[in-house]
Amino acid sequence: MQFVSPTNDLAFKKIFGNENHKNILISFLNAILKFEGDQKIKSLQFVKNEKIPDILELKNTILDISAINEKGEHFIVEMQVEHESAFSKRSLYYSSRAYSSQIKPGEDYSQLNKVYFIGILDFNAMDTTEYLTNHLILEKNLRTHYLKDFEFTFIELPKFKKELSELASITDKWIYFMKHANNLEIIPSEFDQEDFIDAFEIANQVTWTSGELNVYEKISHKKWSDKHILESALERGEQMGLEKGMEKGMEKGMEKGMEKGMEKGMEKGLEKGLEKGMEKGLEKGREEGMKNGEKKKALEIAKNMLMKNIEISTIALVTDLSEDEIQKL
Repeated sequence: MQFVSPTNDLAFKKIFGNENHKNILISFLNAILKFEGDQKIKSLQFVKNEKIPDILELKNTILDISAINEKGEHFIVEMQVEHESAFSKRSLYYSSRAYSSQIKPGEDYSQLNKVYFIGILDFNAMDTTEYLTNHLILEKNLRTHYLKDFEFTFIELPKFKKELSELASITDKWIYFMKHANNLEIIPSEFDQEDFIDAFEIANQVTWTSGELNVYEKISHKKWSDKHILESALERGEQMGLEKGMEKGMEKGMEKGMEKGMEKGMEKGLEKGLEKGMEKGLEKGREEGMKNGEKKKALEIAKNMLMKNIEISTIALVTDLSEDEIQKL
């Protein structure tokens, strides 16, 4: 068998955002959030994704998964491959938006339900050796937990070093699956539970259409290329002794990244300014693009994908359009 990498945007959405196999996401959430007893998720429904990924142009769009359980609690799950310093702020933004959108102005605040954000990161983001961290809103001095409606969990894949023989929990197995599935040739005996078997079957490339595999490969190549460019730029900066310049570039971000890099050269850190400039520019561009005609853009993408004979089911997955809308194009 040859499995796709769950860290690929399309693969991640296809495995964990699958309407016919909600048991996979339920098992994953219960394990990662360590839900037990009455707290365990028994059922959930997916929330329509507002972001429209421009797969054909291969922009750095993140396909996230949003779901609500039987208690009305909201869950946002995101896979992030490329390092992004503003990821924590975006996590707060998405969570607060999911929270505030639950009621209309004038409605009772008691109707608001808890929001869980789960970020799966293919890079090291925090100054800790722990690969799984949980973040709450605590009182500064007493460390009491009074504001309970927000919870953030981050999985940093590079810090997970366990081998198959060392997997001691369902949590470990899901993280191992996320990190190593595409390197396996069979389903390991350690993954004999139904939820894992379903996940591996969806990840098996034999079950994918040629159109899906084509999009998968393009996304993988684009992200590998972007990651390689950033890593190479960082190495060059370190070799030139631009530690100070990198700090300055980070502070200036998009506005001063290119300008300061050109003015200060090797002294002020062109490389880091360029990195932050690219990051902020892409993020701002995506946000502006979403505000101006998301539905129109989705229809254009669907038309282009139809011209390339990509399966209607794949187009629906990528654009969040219904199959009826796509068939009318």
